[in-house]
Amino acid sequence: MLGNRTRVKVLNHRGALRLAIPVMLAQAATATTGVVDTVAMAMSGSKVSLAAVAIASVFFSFVYWGFGFLRMTTTALTAQALGREDTLESHAVLQRALYTGAGLGVCIVIISPILLHGVSWFYPVEADVLDEIAAYFWARIWGAPALLTSYGIMGWLLGTGRTRQLLLFQVVANTANGGLDAYFVGRLELGAGGIGAGTAISEWVSLAFGLFLVRDALRYEGTVWVPERLAELWSANRDVMIRTLALLFAFGWFVRSGTSLSTATAAGNEVLLQFITVAAFILDGFAFIAEKEAGEAFGAASSLRLRRAIRVTSQLALASGLGISVMYYAGGDTLIRIVVTDGEAREVARTFLPWCAAVPLIGVFAYQLDGIFLGTTQGRSMRNASVMSCALYVATDVLLGTAYGNAGIWTAFLLLYVYRAICLGYYLPSLFRAVELQTGSR
Repeated sequence: MLGNRTRVKVLNHRGALRLAIPVMLAQAATATTGVVDTVAMAMSGSKVSLAAVAIASVFFSFVYWGFGFLRMTTTALTAQALGREDTLESHAVLQRALYTGAGLGVCIVIISPILLHGVSWFYPVEADVLDEIAAYFWARIWGAPALLTSYGIMGWLLGTGRTRQLLLFQVVANTANGGLDAYFVGRLELGAGGIGAGTAISEWVSLAFGLFLVRDALRYEGTVWVPERLAELWSANRDVMIRTLALLFAFGWFVRSGTSLSTATAAGNEVLLQFITVAAFILDGFAFIAEKEAGEAFGAASSLRLRRAIRVTSQLALASGLGISVMYYAGGDTLIRIVVTDGEAREVARTFLPWCAAVPLIGVFAYQLDGIFLGTTQGRSMRNASVMSCALYVATDVLLGTAYGNAGIWTAFLLLYVYRAICLGYYLPSLFRAVELQTGSR
């Protein structure tokens, strides 16, 4: 039986911007967590502690990004439930996500000794740095259940269109993190362990605040553990996780390719990769709104709404991607001269800036299709497209990198976005057929 019915507004450009801007700001706030930790350590700690925090925070980011499917599938399933005008099911989606995130977070704590061993194996550092890494690790690992549970809250807020609350959630998390870092390191002089403790506590603080934000949805008294809904959840999570791992592998391969040429090449490419990361955070704002709107359209079995969601969000994303590309091409050289002190690395970054500047524009199509397929829980299509595009990219990189050096590496990297768009685009007609089949079954 359907829950409370709400009239769905037709998406327009103004409404999409209203939803997307808070998401972009929230994304920026999320990205600054590791930066805050590093800056706090740099201002108050030794180079040993600074190196330890830098290494350990990257490791945690990598691990937690692998569980990003919790946020993505929650957004999709929530939006689809609201598209069907089933408010009660949207509440059940949130509760399943909270329980799942908490359970996975506990599992991470249980296997934490293995994870710490992995850090020491992957980063061969001196004994004093490793000691500080361990101090940070054992302090921060206790925040894993809170953070993974919070992924469900973030996904639900996005799926229900509460993007301003999502931004507020991230602001609270970062404010708590910054304040605790300053206290534990600046006042108590606890070093890397203090940074880890501050971050872990802030994750529990933000979880408590997030639960307050979604408190109305926690009053759901129906059956949460419906077998078919659980199967839907785990199927979507599995496929999205494989997709995420494929993309992680592709980006890791890009870094590896630059490293194989020279240290200067690797450093210059890393600088440009940060430019791409910033652009991705901005453009993801539109992809996330496409995810939400496509999910609602899919739940409502409306191909008309789906086409409109694709058109409106993609037009805004394309305009933004073009603007970012022009800005990078025109002003990136000046920024590189200011930021990069090493002469060789600076020259590499300046030389390959045009390749980097093209990514925001070319990548728009891949970002948008990602959001659309995530929102409609077309996990199998996403999984297949990601694995195929990753394989094509690696083959292209081997061929072009060998023949043309870093120019070939960057060309292959640009083609990765083209491959992703083409492979996902191949499945777009089947997505519309799936919507039409739903329409016929009602």
